[in-house]
Amino acid sequence: MSQPSRSDPPRLVVCAIAGSLRRGSYNRALLRAAQEVAPDSLDIRIFDHLGAVPPYNTDVEAEGDPGAVRVLKDAIREADALLIATPEYNHSVPGVLKNAIDWASRPPGHSVLAGKPAAVLGASTGLGGTALAQNALRQVFVFTQNPAMLQPEFQLARAHEKFDEAGRLTDEGTRTFLRQFLLALEAWTLRLGVDGHGSTEQWPARRMTPAVR
Repeated sequence: MSQPSRSDPPRLVVCAIAGSLRRGSYNRALLRAAQEVAPDSLDIRIFDHLGAVPPYNTDVEAEGDPGAVRVLKDAIREADALLIATPEYNHSVPGVLKNAIDWASRPPGHSVLAGKPAAVLGASTGLGGTALAQNALRQVFVFTQNPAMLQPEFQLARAHEKFDEAGRLTDEGTRTFLRQFLLALEAWTLRLGVDGHGSTEQWPARRMTPAVR
């Protein structure tokens, strides 16, 4: 295999998080499919330790971030962009995912989330395709200062018909659209000035007024 030349642009690192703890989660499987279909210019790294993140507690935070929280923040800090695959629970975002975002949003205005480009997608066995959960998550990202990609939307309905028993995405139309979605995320990230080094200092959103809590 040929080695990349020094002139080749660095790959964009994407921190991918599935908002489900279920072993057979379609949303986690969707992220594995994203790794399969992603262009060579994207390095999609799945953060798979959501269940280890404790409930957010300011008393605990005052004593220092727990180990699992530090791991979460490091994964986000080292990435150029976020890719969130969310299920939909009671018309909104699962508590475990919201809890992780609450931890990552600290300290306010200077968190690892501030200025980080994000894309949201989701899969469900129903017909809604997690549309309501995705909209709720975008509202959260307004406050955490994450410039979230609005289009295209990726709402995979009847997911049980699109994956095989091993959890592999087999529907070719969905795989094609997933690749297009990732290309759009890449373009969105580059548009915001990311150069593949994972640094947030150069991003326009860093100049936003810090949030007040």
